[in-house]
Amino acid sequence: MPLSTQSQADDEQYVLVASLDNARNLSNILKAITFKDHAIFSATPNGLKVTVEDSKCLQANAFIQAEIFQEFTIRDDLVGFQVNLTVLLDCLNIFGGSTVPGVSTALRMCYKGYGYPLTLFLEEGGVVTVCKINTQEPEEPIDFEFCSTDVTNKVILLSESLKEAFSELDMTSEVLQITMSPSQPYFRLSTFGNSGNAHYDYPKDSDMMELFKCTKTQTNRYKMSLLKPSTKALALSCKVSVRTDSRGFLSLQYLVRNDDGQICFVEYYCCPDQEVEEE
Repeated sequence: MPLSTQSQADDEQYVLVASLDNARNLSNILKAITFKDHAIFSATPNGLKVTVEDSKCLQANAFIQAEIFQEFTIRDDLVGFQVNLTVLLDCLNIFGGSTVPGVSTALRMCYKGYGYPLTLFLEEGGVVTVCKINTQEPEEPIDFEFCSTDVTNKVILLSESLKEAFSELDMTSEVLQITMSPSQPYFRLSTFGNSGNAHYDYPKDSDMMELFKCTKTQTNRYKMSLLKPSTKALALSCKVSVRTDSRGFLSLQYLVRNDDGQICFVEYYCCPDQEVEEE
């Protein structure tokens, strides 16, 4: 196991130690939520949750379960800090983020607690680099109060079909309109761009639709500028769950497989665009 030569005595000074044989398994999932510089890290015995927000309208969460790490040691019920995500990704890719088969960068991530930097030990080909990144006190993430018991409509799609829809819709549109309904058109994406109105419909029995559970007709519009960051997660994912609640808030949950075939989740919450009247 790379980096295991560090003495156990060293470990006891840290409140959080997380090790990966392949740093790409962390950097790829973090890239999927990198649309602002700063991220809030929350570690519990279950794993790591990383949150990025934009102007109280958009929130992205990446969930990396404890089992994905080769070692995950936490000495408190909750360990939290804020860090510059851009700097963290630069450090994780310090060896160039090699995609050569059999060549990977091992990572050991350590944190001593409040006021201390986040320390990364990165090793590739026998060379070890140590990076220390300043941490800040974490801000309280916005609670979008998105509750599964209040979900009115939910579909699960193969990501491939959503990528296809986005390639055909007019991305010059300021909004993406989503219609979910127990009857036709069932699940419709609409844009209103420079080349006119465009619609992309999914039949509820489509091969691309893994689950269709709609209880009432809802049409909501979401700012395209808020949704565009989520296309990074879409590109990495194999499935996506699209949910709306009674207020029209949108949850996009992406299932992402890492290089080792393990599953992580990335979730985006987006508030509806209040300025657009229903047609």
